[in-house]
Amino acid sequence: MKKKLLGNSHIEVSEICLGTMTWGQQNSESDAHSQLDLAIERGVNFLDTAEMYAVPPKAETYGLTEKFIGSWLKKRKNRPSIIIATKVSGRTSSASSGPPTLDWIRNGPRLTRQQVFEALENSLRRLQTDYIDLYQIHWPERIVNNFGQLKYIHEPRQDDVPIQETLEALAEAVNRGLIRTVGLSNETPWGVMQFLMLSEKLKLPRVVSIQNPYNLLNRSFENGLSEIAMNEKVGLLAYSPLAGGVLTGKYLEGQQPKNARMTIFERMRSRYSGSHAENATKSYKKIAEDNDLNFSQMSINFVTQQEFVTSNIIGATSIKQLEENLDSTNCTLSENVLDSIESTHKIYTYPCP
Repeated sequence: MKKKLLGNSHIEVSEICLGTMTWGQQNSESDAHSQLDLAIERGVNFLDTAEMYAVPPKAETYGLTEKFIGSWLKKRKNRPSIIIATKVSGRTSSASSGPPTLDWIRNGPRLTRQQVFEALENSLRRLQTDYIDLYQIHWPERIVNNFGQLKYIHEPRQDDVPIQETLEALAEAVNRGLIRTVGLSNETPWGVMQFLMLSEKLKLPRVVSIQNPYNLLNRSFENGLSEIAMNEKVGLLAYSPLAGGVLTGKYLEGQQPKNARMTIFERMRSRYSGSHAENATKSYKKIAEDNDLNFSQMSINFVTQQEFVTSNIIGATSIKQLEENLDSTNCTLSENVLDSIESTHKIYTYPCP
């Protein structure tokens, strides 16, 4: 398993990161521990989680994913060799007058200094550790286009927590030894550059990564953010490399496999559904078939090999799925395959932004 530096830090992370958001809902604590054991055995040293998990989020499962990781760390006694990334939740309402959401998290999560430290202390307790290697802002406080939203509408809110306040809180946490590095998630080019500007101007910690979606059906990261990732050493931690399982082909022709995520949770279907997504998926699947490649592994490896990607976050609900996804590191994409992918990309440029 290859390793890369996490931004401008001295932390080396595996090119594959184990995603955990199904643990506590689709996966039990025993399942989680089995997945962790297999991933570590295969050379993975990087885990990604969040205070909000499991997903889809609800009060009953809030924090369970971190708790499962914590019990595993306590059992295995291997904390120094594991790089742990987690996230602080922020405001989710689309307007200041809108209804509160995730209100079971700190009565409505915000990115104030007080709430950042409350979230951090709770994560440390659940994870049974005294430090976190990478602490990420799960999404911006301000209104931005993310999670598949299009048509940006500029709607600043007077009570949005300023980026500077959040970054200063994270700097304090770094100085106290509670976190080692700072990262972003679901962020925009403007947002990344604001964090970088403030860190330089005020001598605050520099963000080392950005966790955004990136896959064959959603390559929007390449337009703007990839240049920042390379020039500023803010590498991509790519999530949803299989587009929620769509890039396995298992949902084609209206299939709804038993116990599959998009079969169980209807709300998760919208982002990677529709005729454009279906036709693009069929085209990519044919490339894999014509070249005797496993479709899932081709899709994952396409993401892993991108120069601006620091680590590719894979997830699974079974050991069999996890083994297949880990084996993507042995998948080689020829120039012919890459050319075919680019040709398809020109036809279906951003089917699922």
